[in-house]
Amino acid sequence: MKRVGTILLVLLLVGGAWFGWRWLERHPQHNPYAPLSLAHPIGWATSDKLTALVDTPEQCGVLFQEAGVAAASFDFPGGMGECRLSKPVMLLSEAIKLRPTQPLSTCAAAAGLVLWEQKIVAPAAEKHFGQRVISLEHMGTTNCRRIAGGSRMSEHATGNAYDIAAFRLASGRRVALIDGWDGKADEQAFLRDVRDGACAIFGTTLSPDFNAAHADHFHFDMAARDFGAVCR
Repeated sequence: MKRVGTILLVLLLVGGAWFGWRWLERHPQHNPYAPLSLAHPIGWATSDKLTALVDTPEQCGVLFQEAGVAAASFDFPGGMGECRLSKPVMLLSEAIKLRPTQPLSTCAAAAGLVLWEQKIVAPAAEKHFGQRVISLEHMGTTNCRRIAGGSRMSEHATGNAYDIAAFRLASGRRVALIDGWDGKADEQAFLRDVRDGACAIFGTTLSPDFNAAHADHFHFDMAARDFGAVCR
């Protein structure tokens, strides 16, 4: 009788593993072994796959091409030492409009921003304003410095981060964090939705809820963290 019970347990475990794997095959956004695609929905494995691009930037060309995203990649390194930009990319205006400039960043940060704009920002703008976002205003990607109050280098030192300050809607309306976070109801709701959505994409998401230094912008970076994404 004990042997029969053991056989049944083994069969249940094998069957469960098989069904689990089949489920992951149908949901690649949750499967850490499935290749990243910007066309996939955001899932449990999305952030880890994106942060992995920091070490494998050569994947970006195919990734952006498959998604129909226009981007320029550069083989030359920028900066030196701890502030070295390795194979940076530039998103072009057809992919996502950034103002006042189209900055350089890591492949990982750029891919995360595209995914966030397409999967999070666009539907949130339609939901709360009934119109689309035509551009994102940023405060830079690269800055050779350490994290304020600490000794560790900022992710901005290697272009692995974006600071987003405002959104321009098709009507011309500007939704800025400095005014909107505690401002009009629709702006508050929109900004919190896009912040919450970013937490499933980026390694670090910091908002005005984090501290006064982020009262006027979101900080997004693609730092890989052993303890999971930071979302504040």
